[in-house]
Amino acid sequence: MAALLILGGLLASVGFISLCLGPADISPARLLSALMHGGDTIERTILCDVRLPRILLGIAVGGALSLAGVILQGLFRNPLVEPYTMGISGGAALGVCLAILFRLGRSCGVWSLPFAGSIGAAAAIFAVYFLSIGKGNLNIRNLLLIGIMISFICSALITLIMAISKVEDLHGIIFWAMGSLEQPNPLLVRIAVIVSVVALGVSYFFCLELNALLLGEEEASHLGVNIETAKRLLFILASVMTGLSVSVAGIIGFVGLVVPHFMRLFVGGDHRILIPAAWLCGGVFLVSCDTLARTVISPTELPVGVVTGLLGGIIFVYVLCHRPEGKTRCSI
Repeated sequence: MAALLILGGLLASVGFISLCLGPADISPARLLSALMHGGDTIERTILCDVRLPRILLGIAVGGALSLAGVILQGLFRNPLVEPYTMGISGGAALGVCLAILFRLGRSCGVWSLPFAGSIGAAAAIFAVYFLSIGKGNLNIRNLLLIGIMISFICSALITLIMAISKVEDLHGIIFWAMGSLEQPNPLLVRIAVIVSVVALGVSYFFCLELNALLLGEEEASHLGVNIETAKRLLFILASVMTGLSVSVAGIIGFVGLVVPHFMRLFVGGDHRILIPAAWLCGGVFLVSCDTLARTVISPTELPVGVVTGLLGGIIFVYVLCHRPEGKTRCSI
């Protein structure tokens, strides 16, 4: 519980700092004045229409990706599995690339890329799921291998699309693929926040099943866990969170790998604590990375996926090099 309180306080602190920092810095006193009393119109617009939606989207996407990572790592009993190895992000990226290639934005507006990404992610989910079912049972080993192959196929098709795209379309594909929390549609931000919070609540109901699965499928079955139902529901839940995140924010790597691994070392493998801790830490990590992306070479903004890749890779290598002996697997 102490860890959750610390993470909650850290998330609030990071969010407050992110509100203050940017191309136009706003002091804490002016920030509070603008939020509580109206303050300067320009400052209030910057805070409420630009920075606050980014922070909320960062918390939602960071929490969703971290939560998906926790679920998949528990499902596969492998701390190196992440949401993007399952082909879901590849399917979403392929859908967005096709939308950009066929200029769907002109007819569908701001909904075109999220909608295309959702369709692509859903197609990848169904392909991986149904190809992994053997004799009525969901084969976990096949699930991972087929997910990786679907990801490779989507990557090859994306490369083909980039090769035949016009210059302006190619720029849009590359910019989207690097990830960004600059979402102009407030409704999409609200949807992402609601889905992420609901997914957190639903995931918590499976914490005992995930704890049992860490012992092995046979042992979990002896403990009374309905293995097939749990595996299918957990995979679908992780897939929905990943697909939503990629659809609204692009490809933001390492969040679903580093955060669950990092949290597992600090709070242990009990999913009753690990699930909410990873969600909070994912929000802290992504909001922090987005703040760096906006300020490190201001007024130029870096893609947040670049920052998460750099920081995530460094943190992951450090954790692996300084990991205590015996913590090489997911354990309770």
